[in-house]
Amino acid sequence: MNDMRRTLLWVVFSMSLFLIWDAWNKHTGQPSMFSPPPARPAATGPAPVASGIPVPSTPTPTAPGTVPTAAAPAAPTAPTSAAAATERVTITTDLVKATLDSKGGELVRVEFLRHNDLNDPNKNMVLLDQSAERLYVAQTGLVPPSGGAGLPNHHTPMTRVPGETTLKDGANELQVQFESPEVAGVKLVKTYTFKRGDYVIGVKHEVVNRSAAPVNPRLYLQLVRDGNAPAGESSFYFTFTGPAIYTDTAKFNKIDFSSIEKQRPGDKPNHETMADSGWVAMVQHYFASAWLIDPADGTRLPREYFTGKVATNTYSVGMFVPIGEVAPGATKAFDARLFVGPQEEEKLAALAPGLELVKDYGWFTILAKPLFWLLTQLHKLFGNWGWAIVGLVVVLKIAFYWLNATAYRSMAKMKAVNPKVMAMRERLKDKPQEMQQEMMRIYREEKVNPLGGCLPIFVQMPFFIALYWVLLSSVEMRNAPWIGWIADLSAKDPYFILPLLMTATSLFQTWLNPTPPDPMQARLMWIMPLVFSVMFFVFPAGLVLYWLTNNILSIAQQYLINKQLGVLGK
Repeated sequence: MNDMRRTLLWVVFSMSLFLIWDAWNKHTGQPSMFSPPPARPAATGPAPVASGIPVPSTPTPTAPGTVPTAAAPAAPTAPTSAAAATERVTITTDLVKATLDSKGGELVRVEFLRHNDLNDPNKNMVLLDQSAERLYVAQTGLVPPSGGAGLPNHHTPMTRVPGETTLKDGANELQVQFESPEVAGVKLVKTYTFKRGDYVIGVKHEVVNRSAAPVNPRLYLQLVRDGNAPAGESSFYFTFTGPAIYTDTAKFNKIDFSSIEKQRPGDKPNHETMADSGWVAMVQHYFASAWLIDPADGTRLPREYFTGKVATNTYSVGMFVPIGEVAPGATKAFDARLFVGPQEEEKLAALAPGLELVKDYGWFTILAKPLFWLLTQLHKLFGNWGWAIVGLVVVLKIAFYWLNATAYRSMAKMKAVNPKVMAMRERLKDKPQEMQQEMMRIYREEKVNPLGGCLPIFVQMPFFIALYWVLLSSVEMRNAPWIGWIADLSAKDPYFILPLLMTATSLFQTWLNPTPPDPMQARLMWIMPLVFSVMFFVFPAGLVLYWLTNNILSIAQQYLINKQLGVLGK
């Protein structure tokens, strides 16, 4: 039993050191064991692009690690008379400032008016962007059935129809319209509809056929992003950044930038390509964008999913949708929705099947989802996310009270017999085999199980790890205050008060526990809380609050049991 306990301690301690080492590697730009390596330009070979998507005729090369500016190249399909300077228009609603480019009618910037920047709380959070620091845009266009150019696409210069750019008081929606010139007799009219209180943008595509022959175009909807990590991302915990595809059959599938980088023309992508359901998204910590096309009446529409490398350190995810035949002189419309906003789980679930999965809990989803539901109910009760966290830990402690009591009684008994064990070890220190036998005899006589304090705790660990991911993934924690100096539960404690309290409570817990008879184990018991504390100084305050509350309640329960059994101070 003693050997097993020693082994468990060494395993926990080794894992702690390994996690810190891995976090340091990630912090210094080295490869991490748990997160995908950063996407790097391929050494040789052409860049694979989404099949059939028009590309600029003369792409501009960029250095590794830099962000290409996608606004420069003009489309080879546009008439020269229309190749004037592009216009950018900024739309302001109660939730966002969105910038649209007349080049293809692209959405090139989205600024959230109710979410602060992670690095600078005096600035608003910007998700979509096309600047020297970031490339992340939403694009749409038409391609012939066989793919390629020949129809209006996201490189085609378009003309904005004059209209309002600010959502007026009392108005519930605002529309912005772009019209393309005729390309091979086909005109594309693109209408964006922004609604009050909504992060979903309606995007209507009208195909006007002014040629003498019928056309049968396909519409593509894609999100294009650089492979850089979001600014301000922590080096001590990993959250997924990259494309995702969902279908009813294959469910939620995350695609790493690195796997797209390795993809070559002719390779089978590691995701489903043909379906009649689902959506595409770009995901990062707290926020996401997604193209949604399923009509409200439940009609199933065929679609073809794709991912690809657009340029150096630039990747796309999207889908093709057949518009159907458009007769000469006719117009055909297709409605899509573009979500660009925070990962608010309940709202995402109402938008499309499976969309809430962009908020990724990893392996612990089955436990994390009910815990998040309970957390939201407590928030409705307390009106504060900090107190909701405290309340949730209290609920879990009550649920596991008897299991914890069993563990603490076992540890208290171990503490009670510890003086007898230490005296025996000193007496038989030169006879290890006899010492082991005598130790087992003492445990049997005193009815003590050396592992009795470990097993109940291991049973609870999945629940507390799931709660960890709930707090780490929930955008509701961003800019959410608790008390006094804690103004943002998603940011680290500015004065490190919570981490210091957590360290102190961890050390006090160690004092309450029985001292291992092995001196090496005894030293490890005191070193481990200090090792863990290093990470908590940079963890979000909400996570530290959760651990601190758990420590305080554990101490209270263990203290009372130790007092009942008369082993305090031994």
